[in-house]
Amino acid sequence: MASFEDALLDNRVPPLLGDVRLRFDGSRLVGESLPPPWDRRLLPGLCVGVALGCTVGAVVLVGLEGGTLPAAALALAVVAAVLVGVALRLESALGRRRFVLHFRSESLRVERLGWTPGATRAVLVPFDAVKAVHTVERPGPRYALVVEYELEDAQRRRALLVEGVRPAEGEALHRVWRMLSNAFGLRGAGLAGG
Repeated sequence: MASFEDALLDNRVPPLLGDVRLRFDGSRLVGESLPPPWDRRLLPGLCVGVALGCTVGAVVLVGLEGGTLPAAALALAVVAAVLVGVALRLESALGRRRFVLHFRSESLRVERLGWTPGATRAVLVPFDAVKAVHTVERPGPRYALVVEYELEDAQRRRALLVEGVRPAEGEALHRVWRMLSNAFGLRGAGLAGG
């Protein structure tokens, strides 16, 4: 029976799958999502800039009216608050994902940028807690790779590993799915390379 390391040699991991760059770092498989396109990265800053302009306009209107709060100043303040909320939401949607499979410690670390810039949420999942690896079809058609796991609280959770896989990458997606299934000890994937 072939070992897992032999199976990895027979089935090389593609350097890029969907929106994730894959690489081996010693005995770890690291997957990092690619940065979003520049136009999507500019939107949160643009919203904050317009909100700042609305705030300055509201302050100027209040100053012109001698301390009273005109309706236009109130409307500008509300628009500024809404734009800051939209900027935070857009920023959280741009959050990058990262996952690391530690083969020696038999654990999967899944990281996701939180709702504020720089705040990372991480979950450490033992291989034994992983119940399934799914290939999910998305509109477009595109595919995603999702891991389903269950920790001590017995609640099933899902973690998105790869998104935006094109149909032309189907063979690479199947190889990565099979490798992950074998790493987690799941039945039905067949030995990768066998």
